[in-house]
Amino acid sequence: MSEEILAAQSNDESFENIWQELKWRGLVHVSTDEEALEKALTEESLNFYIGYDPTAASLHLGHLVQLLLMRRLQLAGHNPFGLVGGATGLIGDPRQTSERVLNSREVVEGWVERLRSQIERFLSFEGEHAARMVNNLEWTSQLSAIDFLREVGKNFRVGTMIKKEIVAKRLNSEEGISYTEFSYQILQGNDFLELNRRYGISLQCGGSDQWGNLTSGTELIRKVEGKSVHAMGTPLITNSDGTKFGKSEGNAIWLDPSMCSPYAFYQFWLNTADADVADRLKVFTFKTREEIAQLQKSVEEEPFKRLAQKTLAYEVTSLVHGVEATEKVIAASEALFGKGDFAALDEVTLKAATEELPHAVLSADQLDMVTVLTETGLSASKSEARRTLKEGGAAINNVKVQGEDAALSTQDLLLGKYAVVRRGKKNMALVELAS
Repeated sequence: MSEEILAAQSNDESFENIWQELKWRGLVHVSTDEEALEKALTEESLNFYIGYDPTAASLHLGHLVQLLLMRRLQLAGHNPFGLVGGATGLIGDPRQTSERVLNSREVVEGWVERLRSQIERFLSFEGEHAARMVNNLEWTSQLSAIDFLREVGKNFRVGTMIKKEIVAKRLNSEEGISYTEFSYQILQGNDFLELNRRYGISLQCGGSDQWGNLTSGTELIRKVEGKSVHAMGTPLITNSDGTKFGKSEGNAIWLDPSMCSPYAFYQFWLNTADADVADRLKVFTFKTREEIAQLQKSVEEEPFKRLAQKTLAYEVTSLVHGVEATEKVIAASEALFGKGDFAALDEVTLKAATEELPHAVLSADQLDMVTVLTETGLSASKSEARRTLKEGGAAINNVKVQGEDAALSTQDLLLGKYAVVRRGKKNMALVELAS
């Protein structure tokens, strides 16, 4: 995240009571003693942490809720610690459905570095409330099995552990749960204890589905240190129709541009339903209450303009991929609607924007428009293609072409090898010159 974006957030995110702000944004689902936590957040500068396990090569939209929560708390005067689970990532927290496949140490180490760089983009590492990054492998790797059982394990009761929601579900399933995943909550509890001892961290945040793991830490610290510390769980985000948020045709929306292009990322947010957009603006942007109220008003009065969705898409894509990448995406979107210049796009953006279009690879002797229209499927036959060209119903890179003898020239090719061909207003295809 650029320093300009960080500075802009500092100007926008001004509030006296961060707890009430988080509640208004719908970010509080469950917590330890609410009154005590609100008091601590408004009267003290807390050291807090959120953990991210490297169980994939990238973070996704569910993690983005936590990343932005860290930034909000930092802006409110608290001190963030981003934990990447080099140790817990080797185990994996229990899933709802089945046992995780354990990844090799080499794979996990690589993912640790990738996740660390993603997390760092959302925080400021300078000033009075500078962020810090930690890896739980640092202290976990020093524990022998005997030390782990004697010093940590003895403080956990199996009866309590099996009552945790996710553990109970797995125990009642056909697959059951391994001792490895069953022990995960002990490892996460020990993380909180170590961070409390080392850095005075007194608050852990995470998704509400992690509540059992969060409270394993608060209980461990209470037993071992005789202290009361805090935990807070954010809600799992769902759409107004009850479907799971953050999925696009069955695929997770990743934060890594190589796994989900900035164009696809922007389009995901642009397609937000009217019923969901205000809530998304609260959770995923730093817009103020007044700004969100105005955008909600535009949804009610002029929904066809989709101003709220455009604002949401711009804000979140800028946060994750930067302003420059976002502006390229918008230029690509406008070009696809016939309002922009394809020639201004770089190859990555052009290919992402045209990924779902029909695609034909043609040789240099196949660039006459009759062949182009038929080979791309934009015309069903050569006679139909000729009729389209005669009537002026075709365009190359948003420039109308006319005449049955029209053809693509090398000057028409974007980046020397691509052309976007349009028939009518909505039918498009990508042509690629064979190498």
